Amino acid sequence: MVRFLHHSILWFLVVLVLGQPVLAASSYSFGIVNSYPHDSRAFTQGLVFHEGYLYEGTGLYGKSSLRQVHLDDGAVLQSVALSEEFFGEGITILGQRIFQLTWRERHGFVYDLDDLTAVGTFSLDSEGWGLTSDGQYLILSDGSHVLTYLDPETFETVRKVQVYFDGRPLSLLNELEYVGKEIFANVWFSNIVYRIDPGNGEVLGWIDLTDLYTLEQEKNPGLDVLNGIAYDPVEDRLFVTGKLWSNIYEIRISEEVPLPAW
Repeated sequence: MVRFLHHSILWFLVVLVLGQPVLAASSYSFGIVNSYPHDSRAFTQGLVFHEGYLYEGTGLYGKSSLRQVHLDDGAVLQSVALSEEFFGEGITILGQRIFQLTWRERHGFVYDLDDLTAVGTFSLDSEGWGLTSDGQYLILSDGSHVLTYLDPETFETVRKVQVYFDGRPLSLLNELEYVGKEIFANVWFSNIVYRIDPGNGEVLGWIDLTDLYTLEQEKNPGLDVLNGIAYDPVEDRLFVTGKLWSNIYEIRISEEVPLPAW
């Protein structure tokens, strides 16, 4: 009840100052279901769960890679290193191919899902940050508030979706994951994961993972920011981690009291 009153007062003050309505949205709490070992040297940029395995894209110049990882023990089963001039970013799987972005190089790679053999490349019109797929198109973030849909064969832009939260652009969108009918996205240098309607870009709610970051920090003071969201649709499992984290956490979210609409 105290929490609800705190939220209510806060948003009432926002309305008074800005003189405009505030959209109703829901915050979500989380519980840790399990934790799994993670290579604390991996500068995680993208994370995907597919048919029992994690696939991870890592960054930093000279250290970027694409990996197939065993969830239970964190063992790297296959790995491909990127050339030193590339800073690896988000990844996704569509069909039998893995797609990987690079940051400022405006270049992407395509790999065979089975053995991580490079099978193609593509060019980007912007920086590459996060990447996911709705099963038909590639969806990428570039550090702005815009999500861009790409045709996976021609890599031409199909559409753009602008993401807004309470009427304002939600910028620095980074890691992306398609979960059910929503896009989950974290914001760089934030411990928040936002739930986005892919149809209109509206933020439906958010999950504050600050407590998870704090827990990881207690064990691993050398960690960097939260970055890495993967979803297992078969068993309905959600995984999160971060750059240089020593654990991948399986979490379950639950809805809290929605913020009031005015």
